[in-house]
Amino acid sequence: MTPQQSTAAAPTQEDLYALTSRLQENVGQVVLGKAESIKLAVVALLAQGHVLVEDVPGVGKTLLARALAASIDCSFRRIQFTPDLLPSDVLGSSVFHAPSSEFVFKPGPVFSHVVLADEINRTTPRTQSALLEAMSDRQVSVEGVTYPLPPPFIVLATQNPYEFEGTYVLPESQLDRFMIRIRMGYPIRSEERRLLHDHRAGEPVTTLKPVLTAADVVHLQDGVRRVRVDEAIADYLLDIVHLTRRSEDLHVGVSTRGALTLYRAAQSLAMVSGRDFVVPDDVKSLAVPVLAHRVLGKSFLQAGEFGAAEAIIRDIVDRVKVPT
Repeated sequence: MTPQQSTAAAPTQEDLYALTSRLQENVGQVVLGKAESIKLAVVALLAQGHVLVEDVPGVGKTLLARALAASIDCSFRRIQFTPDLLPSDVLGSSVFHAPSSEFVFKPGPVFSHVVLADEINRTTPRTQSALLEAMSDRQVSVEGVTYPLPPPFIVLATQNPYEFEGTYVLPESQLDRFMIRIRMGYPIRSEERRLLHDHRAGEPVTTLKPVLTAADVVHLQDGVRRVRVDEAIADYLLDIVHLTRRSEDLHVGVSTRGALTLYRAAQSLAMVSGRDFVVPDDVKSLAVPVLAHRVLGKSFLQAGEFGAAEAIIRDIVDRVKVPT
């Protein structure tokens, strides 16, 4: 079944699972030994969320975004965030059109299906905030005019750890727009050996072919919303969220947006796993990557101490009774 054929009729659950598997396998051809990171990125894409990939330089953050974009037949733009980058460099600006003697809006790189915001924390907070409306509402307002962004739309942002030179702290409002935060980590030795071999003839990601169309992704996103969530599962999710708000270790717990984000991500993970219903393990496995960057602890600063936040979220999840 080709990508074009898959959009001709309403896809079944088996069709949707086949598409998600095909996407993960294609990305996995060049992002070696990172199946979990790939799955989380696909979960965010299908749940209409955005991804923040944090780790040291050179472990494949940018490669993951490029491989995901190359696997979908859609538009892709990379924005290299630097201290001198302006909001207009991201959103676009009006330019004077001499023949008509009028100013015409020229869209910026954010007007793409897949946007790679590379090293997002190397630019100023003013430029970082240019992405807020695009990420939350999938639209851009410039000079009083609102322009919709093409579906599907996803921002995959990379950032270096905060202790690195030349980085700015992402504000809480910006962090809250990301559905999932991923850490790549170093590959195991056998995968790194294979990586050395694969790069002898050039960059493997440039040889990737699209396996899905933009319409396929929209079908998958529609399918996510049809995944069933039992009332007991919803209560389990809310038990976790409300415990973060009562935790003595946290100044700020998970917001209502965070609860809805976890709900949608769990639906997406269920579909990626080949199910049309959510199970407790979907919620449990996503709690840390979805919630840890949304809370503020009492004993650590937001500026980079994500490890402490992750430990608190894990402890909270362990204390909540799992529905049977």
